[in-house]
Amino acid sequence: MIRRRSFFKLSQLMFVSYLLSTSCGKNNTPVTANDAPSILIIGAGLAGLAAAQSLMKQGYTVRVLEARDRLGGRTWTSNYWDDAPLDMGASWIQGTEGNPITELAEKIATPLVMTSYDNAITYEVGGQPFTAKEDRIIEQLEKKWQGAIATAQNGDGDQSLQAVIENVFDLENQPLETKQIIDWYMNSTIEHEYAGSLKDTSIYWFDGDGGFGGDDAIFVEGYQAIVNYLAKDISIELNQIVESIDYSEEIPKIITNQGAYTADQVIITLPLGVLKSGQVKFIPELPSPKRKAIKALGMGILNKCYLRFPKVFWPKKVDWIEQVPTERGLWSEWVNIFRVNQLPILLGFNAADEGKEIETWTDEEIIKSAMKTLRHLFGDDIPDPTDYQITRWQSDSFSRGSYSFNALGSHPDMRDHLAKSLNDQIFFAGEATERDYFATAHGAYLSGLRVAEEINNL
Repeated sequence: MIRRRSFFKLSQLMFVSYLLSTSCGKNNTPVTANDAPSILIIGAGLAGLAAAQSLMKQGYTVRVLEARDRLGGRTWTSNYWDDAPLDMGASWIQGTEGNPITELAEKIATPLVMTSYDNAITYEVGGQPFTAKEDRIIEQLEKKWQGAIATAQNGDGDQSLQAVIENVFDLENQPLETKQIIDWYMNSTIEHEYAGSLKDTSIYWFDGDGGFGGDDAIFVEGYQAIVNYLAKDISIELNQIVESIDYSEEIPKIITNQGAYTADQVIITLPLGVLKSGQVKFIPELPSPKRKAIKALGMGILNKCYLRFPKVFWPKKVDWIEQVPTERGLWSEWVNIFRVNQLPILLGFNAADEGKEIETWTDEEIIKSAMKTLRHLFGDDIPDPTDYQITRWQSDSFSRGSYSFNALGSHPDMRDHLAKSLNDQIFFAGEATERDYFATAHGAYLSGLRVAEEINNL
């Protein structure tokens, strides 16, 4: 979840402020132990933990079931390297101004490092930094692309981003250098942002999300600082893999690999990819609008590869290292982790189709491919990495993807359908349920506050 979500909407800020100030809506009087409904939450990611904290403070009896052997879900800080906690999923506070995650970070005084997309160096396909020539191509490309988006979004029918790009830029007749720059630009600014392939992403709705102002920030100690804070004092059971959710009776029943559980209300924060897989059975099956939403919305891929070296051989002061690759979509973006923790670590990304493809490779093949790119940029004499960490989010049975996107054939209303509760018993949260803040950590967090408010208002 990493990119240029720069449009701040006043109405959305007002909604966020309302949620944060009221905690659980209009009823601010805590319920007593005798009349406290029991709440079962499936998933200990940001959505589940936010809901649990909010409801627990209101006096509800809350229990969280988590399939993994750790907290956080797709917000996962690896401590494999003792001196370098690294986020394998969500990494940034995306737009720090008015962002509820910023407020949490300030409350617990966890250190942050600000990053900016302006603090970057970009290399052309030959391995040399962009010159005025490439900058002019990008400037013209951006202007033409913005016009194309406006025209397509005012058109009569939806199209894939790929179809619009091919039509507007006449790719088949472009010089190879220009075509490579266009491919890189679309991959780095769209596929790395929304995680969906250009051929699968809706031109109508791909940019239909809101955002917060300001630069982005990385947690020096990792997102685990937020996860651990939200998990404090909550009853959480790990290694609880949900198999079925039965809401056919007055009291919902949850079957896991470890037993059966009941509660007055159940909050489901399963990722969209898991819902798509059908690995959790609903009894009865979900209503048609919800099933259509699950099928139509896209689940994207953004995979990470951290490489640790004996020394820094890249520009130390930049945040982003970008390059126009010879192989479309491979290793087009890197983050300089030295800026975060003063250690010689680089983070490379692969998204969408390329992100899926590398999951089929061995670790050794991934490292070899990454080093081919780095040696192309910085010379054959750079050292081999001393260690690495790699994600495979598509292959992860508890996520089956990184985060959601608005696929061709979907509509933002579908996120509202996905979020709609069932019979005042079953509630849905998670980034995919957020119409305005999907694909973000703050979206997941806000969705948890939303369902807590819904339950408290029953």
